[in-house]
Amino acid sequence: MNDTSEDDNEISFLVKFLGRVEVVHPDGLQVLQDAALSLKTQEKYSTEKATKCKVHVFVSQSGIDILENETKFLLYSCPMSTVSFCAILPSSPKVCGFVARHPAADRYHCYLFKSKSLAPVLVSVIGDTFRVSKRNESVRGGRDLIVEALRHKNKVLQKENAELKRRLAKQAE
Repeated sequence: MNDTSEDDNEISFLVKFLGRVEVVHPDGLQVLQDAALSLKTQEKYSTEKATKCKVHVFVSQSGIDILENETKFLLYSCPMSTVSFCAILPSSPKVCGFVARHPAADRYHCYLFKSKSLAPVLVSVIGDTFRVSKRNESVRGGRDLIVEALRHKNKVLQKENAELKRRLAKQAE
């Protein structure tokens, strides 16, 4: 685990990436277990060797980025607003994962990782970051509502002002 500068508030983890599986539900331990089982089944019947690789998982308030370790190629990027669940697999404490909604389609994917020592820390950091981003989002949302209310009030006052100017011009004639 590496802590980067405080300015970008990003933490990275070097873990083994087990894969990404499309899932039906956005949350729950059963979803995580089904995704892990699906990966094992794919591995069992696949003719090619599974591509479990080491990845860097970067977690920040804006999202989770998964980069291939050697090439630094961006495999996946999940905005924090799309993350709906994160946990450790109960049957295997070294395996953890999170579920995120696809940004362009109404689908969910489960991303699974394996690490002897970092799985609980990764889940904790993702969970904490998710909660902080939701709090910040609600503050921004509240500010957006205030700005929208002020814009509406401004339009109403502009119409009233225009009407008063029209009346004044009519009286001056």
